Amino acid sequence: MAQQLLLLLPDPAPSRTFSKPLPSPSPSPSPSLSLTGLRLSSVCPTRRTVITVAAVRRDLLRCGMRRSDLVADLELAKDKQWQGRRPNGIFWILLLNVGVYIADHMFQIQHIKALYLYHAFPSWFQFVTSTFCHANWHHLSSNLFFVYIFGKLVEEEEGSFALWMSYILTGVGANLISWLVLPMSSVSLGASGAVFGLFTISVLVKVNC
Repeated sequence: MAQQLLLLLPDPAPSRTFSKPLPSPSPSPSPSLSLTGLRLSSVCPTRRTVITVAAVRRDLLRCGMRRSDLVADLELAKDKQWQGRRPNGIFWILLLNVGVYIADHMFQIQHIKALYLYHAFPSWFQFVTSTFCHANWHHLSSNLFFVYIFGKLVEEEEGSFALWMSYILTGVGANLISWLVLPMSSVSLGASGAVFGLFTISVLVKVNC
C-alpha cells in the first residue's frame, strides 16, 4: 500500500533556476589612462612654464653675451685708440729736462743760468724755463720719476697737449707762489710744482672716468 502511494505521487518537478543576466559593467577608464591623463593635465602647464623660463633665460644669456661683447668691443676700441695715441709728450718733457741738466752741469753753458727764477729781478720767461732746470742729479732724478708716473696718466687720458699745458701751468703757478712767499734773495728751479700739479690732475681724471 505504501508502495502504491509512492507510485501515485507525482514526480517532483525538476528544479529550474532562472538566471537573470547581470548588466555588464560599463567600461570605466582604466586607472592607468586616467592617471596618465591626470599626469598630462598636470604636467603640461609645468612643462610650458619650464619652457618659458628656459626661453627667458636663453634670451637673458644672449643679452648678457651681447652686452659683454659690446663691452669687449669698447675696451678693444679704447685700447686701439691708446695705441694710436702713444704717450710721446711725456718723453719729450723728460728729454728736455735731461738736456737742460746736461747743458748746465756737464757742459756748463752759462746761458742756462739765465733760465733760473731769480726772485730779486725775475723775468717773465723764467717762471716757465725754471721748471726745466734742476740743481743736481738727485733733484733731477726724483722729479722726473714722478713726472713720468703722473704725466703718463694724464697723457693717456687727455692727450699730449693737455699734458704740456698741465706741466707748464702748474709749474708757473708754483713758481708764482714761491716768488710771492719766499724771500727776494731766493732762486727757484725744478719741476716740483709741476709734479704736484700733475698728481692732482691725474687723480681728478681717474675719479671722473
